[in-house]
Order: sequence, then C-alpha cells, then structure tokens
Amino acid sequence: MSPLVAPSILAADFANLQSEVEMLNSSEADYIHVDIMDGVFVPNISFGIPVTEAIHRFARKPLDVHLMIVNPDNYLEAFRNAGAEIISVHYEACTHLHRTLQAIHNLGVKAGVAINPHTPVELLSDVIQDIDMVCVMSVNPGFGGQKFIENTYSKVSRLKDLILAKGADTKIEIDGGVNLQNSPKLIASGADVLVAGSFVFSSSEPVQTIRLLKGIGMV
Repeated sequence: MSPLVAPSILAADFANLQSEVEMLNSSEADYIHVDIMDGVFVPNISFGIPVTEAIHRFARKPLDVHLMIVNPDNYLEAFRNAGAEIISVHYEACTHLHRTLQAIHNLGVKAGVAINPHTPVELLSDVIQDIDMVCVMSVNPGFGGQKFIENTYSKVSRLKDLILAKGADTKIEIDGGVNLQNSPKLIASGADVLVAGSFVFSSSEPVQTIRLLKGIGMV
C-alpha cells in the first residue's frame, strides 16, 4: 500500500504561494502540511492564521496543521476556522493532553499528537485510541533541511506495536529529513504518512518527486 504524502508548505516559495499550492493540487499529494511556529516552543517563527487562511483559499487538498506552539488550546478553533482538517499539537506543550484531544474532536476535525525526538512513544499509551495521527519528529522541530535521526525507525516500530496492541486506528506520520533513501524503511517500520518539505520544493520536478515518494513511477 502506498504511503500518504504531505508536502510541507513551509519550504515553498512564499512569493508565489498560490502557484505552489496549485502545484500541490495538481500532484498526487494527499495533504498539505502546514507548520505553525511561535518562536517560543521552537526557536523559529513561521506564519499564523492569515497565511493558513490564504493557503486554504486555493488548496484542494486537506490541510494538516502542525502546531509547534505553546498554549495550543487557545488557537484550536481559529485554525479550524482557517481551514485545518487535521490539527496536531505537541505532547510536550500540552499539560492536559486528553482534554486537548477532546477539544479538537469537538471542533469536528481530526486530532494529531506530535512527539519530539526525545519523547518515548510509550507516553501515548493511555490516549492512543483518542489520537487520529501521531506525528513522529525525525529531526528536532524548528528548522527545515535537517539530517534525519536514525533512531526514528525503531521508534516507529514501537509505536506501531502500541497502536496494534491497543486496537487503535491511529496513523503514523514522519516529519523531518524524509527522502527516497529512508522512505522505504520508514514504511516497512510502520509509517503511513510522509511529510517532505525541502525534498519536494527544492526538486526540479516536485510533482514527480511526490509520485516517487508514493512509490509511483521510476527514478
């Protein structure tokens, strides 16, 4: 089964945002991954609600919004209204994670939880059945173009075992350093969704690159 692919719009050319979104619309991408950074939870600032609304205005793919921010509960409704169909919050940023997941579901969107490289997957055991997607960070969050962390493979395998043991229907998403070299092993380990930013948008043929990540076509 082909993985789902979620190109990260953070790596796009923001001077040509509409054309970049329309390129993704014409591709076989499954989601558009939208990274929100506040300069507090992560050492970088990206963009917020108005840019998310602008992306949604042109997008024909679901927006997968990844909140790398403190106090995410304060912004859930705003991002839903901006067009998010999946909202992922960080485990490390949520004091009352179960409550936050309930709040996301009550807004009528899917709930994701992102975990940093140092966070054990076992910490999600008691809420895994309430999570639609776990976003496993395979780099330290905050900047694109980082080197993939090799420990991610075993982490994904353990997470897959946890999901199966709990009878959950949770998807596993990988975010950071994904390319054609590591994607087959990630899928074999249990990954369902591949986020790719600079690997897609720096490609001379991004539509074809997305096809290759999905296992379609020839290199």
